[in-house]
Amino acid sequence: MSALLMGRPVKRSLTLHGHRTSVSLEEPFWRAFRGIAKERDIPVNVLAAEIDELRGVDSGLASAIRVYVLDYTQKKAQLGD
Repeated sequence: MSALLMGRPVKRSLTLHGHRTSVSLEEPFWRAFRGIAKERDIPVNVLAAEIDELRGVDSGLASAIRVYVLDYTQKKAQLGD
């Protein structure tokens, strides 16, 4: 595996519903997350808030973002986009 995929998560700051929080994400997930927000033409904080509202109480925000990114990417690949 490349060093990029094996990299340690990096802490990123977000604002959800007016409150600052942080998530630790690996660079490939962060880039994909930002790319999805750009593709949807919404700010990263808005996308994070959407994911935050959908996640269960037993799931951390960083994990929920990773699952969202994976699900979004897989659905997009299935549609041939």
